[in-house]
Amino acid sequence: MSVTHPYQSVSPTHRVAVFLSFFALTLALMIALLGIDVPLQTTAAPKAIISYELAGSITEAQRILASWNPTARLYAAFSLGLDYLYMPAYAIAIGLACAWAAELWSKRRGWLALVGVGLAWGLMVAALCDAIENVALVTMLLSGVREPWPAVAFGCAAVKFALTGAGLVYALIAAVAWLRSRRRANQHLAS
Repeated sequence: MSVTHPYQSVSPTHRVAVFLSFFALTLALMIALLGIDVPLQTTAAPKAIISYELAGSITEAQRILASWNPTARLYAAFSLGLDYLYMPAYAIAIGLACAWAAELWSKRRGWLALVGVGLAWGLMVAALCDAIENVALVTMLLSGVREPWPAVAFGCAAVKFALTGAGLVYALIAAVAWLRSRRRANQHLAS
């Protein structure tokens, strides 16, 4: 089964280096974003910026913004700006892992390969949803909370989290399956 995904142009000889580069960038940005989020944790926003992303209503978004002092709002703005660097990093790292896993599955389970190809493309959709979500969040941060922004942010965040979560689970399952097959092959060679 032929597997077509958005990372076809990454040669097999460079795949590991490309993946590790984007994985390292993703981790570095994630750590930075977690540090920036600390001043955003309040009773109204116990999960910091994620609480704001998932507010979903005018009342809840206003409650979260009211819990942030001017310094916290600057941290929120910086976090949303830095997130635009994080988007392509995580989308490429997880998407490439899904494409790689799809190629591994294509040899044994074609339907699982199709899931991986869909997720590789889906990670690009996740990053696009993340960008739209941030437009909604910045608009509310700078211009006040009004419709449709809380719902737009919530909808885009839900799609983003679903796709990234599915991509991570898919890639991890494939990695475990690959490691098990390698271990069985090594045991077979040893006997």
